Amino acid sequence: MTQVRVANAVPRIEVLQPLVDKITGGAPLQEGRVTLDIPQLSDNGHSVPMKISIASPMSERDYVRTVHVLSEKNPRPVIATYHLNPQCGRAEITTRVRLNGEQRLLVIAAMSDGSFQAASASVIVTETACLDAS
Repeated sequence: MTQVRVANAVPRIEVLQPLVDKITGGAPLQEGRVTLDIPQLSDNGHSVPMKISIASPMSERDYVRTVHVLSEKNPRPVIATYHLNPQCGRAEITTRVRLNGEQRLLVIAAMSDGSFQAASASVIVTETACLDAS
């Protein structure tokens, strides 16, 4: 499986900007601590593997509070929200997601110090899983 590892590229995804502003309260997104592993091309949009890793000691003073996964073209752009705490031990999430066509994903990690770390990736899905009811 061809993977894309994105750690230092957080483009502004205009359609997601209202959600980003709601999550961050207008605070800037920082780069470098979030790694998003996802195939660049997936034949089946019903089950696309994804792994999110955030560089964090997960200590009482420095940990990941929340991880938000957003999709620019899914009918429901908030794919998932994960709540973490120091007892998690590692800031790592492995899952499968449903995706629609060619789009970008944005992962935002809310840190315990109030900062927001982010990463994004582009994915092409040949068999669409998410259809709008309209």
